Amino acid sequence: MKEEIYNLLSGDESLAETAMKKLIERGAVIFPVLVELLDSPDPDHRWWALSTAAQIEGIDADWLIAALGDESIEVQQAAALGLTEHHYPKAVPALINSLCASNTMLVTLATNALSSAGTDAVPALLEFLSTPQARDIARVGAIRALAEIADRRAIPALMAALEEDSALISHWAESGLEKLGLDMVYMKLD
Repeated sequence: MKEEIYNLLSGDESLAETAMKKLIERGAVIFPVLVELLDSPDPDHRWWALSTAAQIEGIDADWLIAALGDESIEVQQAAALGLTEHHYPKAVPALINSLCASNTMLVTLATNALSSAGTDAVPALLEFLSTPQARDIARVGAIRALAEIADRRAIPALMAALEEDSALISHWAESGLEKLGLDMVYMKLD
């Protein structure tokens, strides 16, 4: 395992990817080593450790949630991507905070993770939409997540979103209402 860890942190992407695959095959037994690397001062080491750990069944949600607050945007992105595959209701507040990031890739990955969280994310998303932080790309992400989840509790928010002056928000609101079978309800006749 020492060789795989060395290669994972080598800076050589090809070696690191090969090492990652081998470490993932080992499963949860490598978690202690990877958790240690999550405290590394080197953001690349943290990224490789988290990216590897996130692909192993049984990862602790707290590792992914903590990484959403990492100083490295790439580590935050890896955490959001990991939370797309591992659904933890307690991660929803941290993912909603990530919707307000200035990095559009992080916002997209957080939106994907919230969509994957399903109905567990709906109450927090609805609450978020009523806050001043829910503007611009964060608002688009929240509406998209609600549209993809397609929970009836989101109908009032999706209907209200149709009135907003944003083509993206209108698109996602329409998409969500269509998934809920309400696509004809909001049609306006000229």
